[in-house]
Amino acid sequence: MKDQKKAEEIAAQRVQLLSPLLADGIDVAKAREIKSRICEQTGLSDRTLRRYLAQYQKEGFKGLKPKSKDRVAKEAITPQLLEQAILLRREVPSRSVAQIIQILEWEGKAQPGELKRSTLQEKLSLRGYSTRHMQMYKNSGVAARRFQRRHRNQLWHSDIKYGPYLPIGVNGAMKQVFLVTFIDDATRFVLYGDFYPTLDQVIVEDCFRNAIQRFGLPESVYFDNGKQYKTKWMTRTCSKLGIRLLFAKPYSPEATGKVERFNRIVDSFLSEAVLEKPKTLDKLNELFQVWLSECYQNKTHSALENKMSPQTAYRSDKHTLRFIQPEILMDAFLHSESRQVDKSGCINFMGKKYEVGLQFIGCKVDVVYDPSDITELTVEYEGQPSRKVRELVIGERSGKRPSLPDYMQPQPAQSSRLLSAAKEKMNQRQNQQTLAISFKTVWKEERADV
Repeated sequence: MKDQKKAEEIAAQRVQLLSPLLADGIDVAKAREIKSRICEQTGLSDRTLRRYLAQYQKEGFKGLKPKSKDRVAKEAITPQLLEQAILLRREVPSRSVAQIIQILEWEGKAQPGELKRSTLQEKLSLRGYSTRHMQMYKNSGVAARRFQRRHRNQLWHSDIKYGPYLPIGVNGAMKQVFLVTFIDDATRFVLYGDFYPTLDQVIVEDCFRNAIQRFGLPESVYFDNGKQYKTKWMTRTCSKLGIRLLFAKPYSPEATGKVERFNRIVDSFLSEAVLEKPKTLDKLNELFQVWLSECYQNKTHSALENKMSPQTAYRSDKHTLRFIQPEILMDAFLHSESRQVDKSGCINFMGKKYEVGLQFIGCKVDVVYDPSDITELTVEYEGQPSRKVRELVIGERSGKRPSLPDYMQPQPAQSSRLLSAAKEKMNQRQNQQTLAISFKTVWKEERADV
């Protein structure tokens, strides 16, 4: 359902907002400094931030979902008023949302209390005029210093590199393959890397899942702004696993220098792989794993302390690895899409038909699924428990139409509530239409006087 998906997106954004406060070992002074910076950048109050943090600590990801409202939402801010707010922000970028609201009220363009700070902040962010956006354009130039995390799994990098052409297309046609890698920031250790036949978000998902299964959860991940990384799925997955999601600033390749440097090193492997003339993707990946182990992972690295190898640096780090249960990991990596239920209580999904139930006829439900296995789907609808559904099997004979559940069965009635209400309404209307002066009464009174 649209409202439910919107709630999940808002919860994911709030998790990423709180992520700096969730790191281990933060003292009170540092937490206060982080809170102050978040409030300044987002326009949220300290009270709101504390409420979000308490909800997350109590209920996790689910606690940050906004509560559903039964009433129909209306436009909170008119387009004309929003344009005035944008103009005020452009005049003085450092103006806070509270100051913008105050000016609009003093000028008589908005009634006192009409504009809510959180609503206006959200609208400004959607239009690209939040405090963070304005500071991003103000702060020009590149970073003056390099950075490196102290321990393993505090920050992971990832990138996609264009690989060679292999005869793996239709009828042996040459097709380009792509390398995806996840690298640990502190140790430069390659957590997982593989060549893939397509260029889409699925290859990032597979590489990310393999890295987590082998080496546990990172505290943060850092990507460029490629469309394979900047997806709703990545935001949802990182939020459910408690991973802070970071993106490099646009047009700043130096921000992802570590993984870019590794990609240049991979060029030496590609030069050697050409001599082997691999004919399949499996053979290329086999050669890559041999090169990765002996020519990179176990080779000294100039950027590491005592010029250790990435493998030695990662294995010798005493920072505790954080693993999770397989079922939690599987749930976090699921995808979600919306589908309309037809008049037979079924949905069409990836060319197949699944029976959902008659009670959902005409409703739009959320379909949660694993892209690698769609034999069974999970269907969710607000106010209803989630249910597992399988592909509809059409037999040689028509089956009996399933019955409605008990809570949807017709309810017997003693009388018509419509007609009773209509009669009452008619009586009220007749009383209102009765003449204030009765001419019949006046005529009788005149006769009596005569």
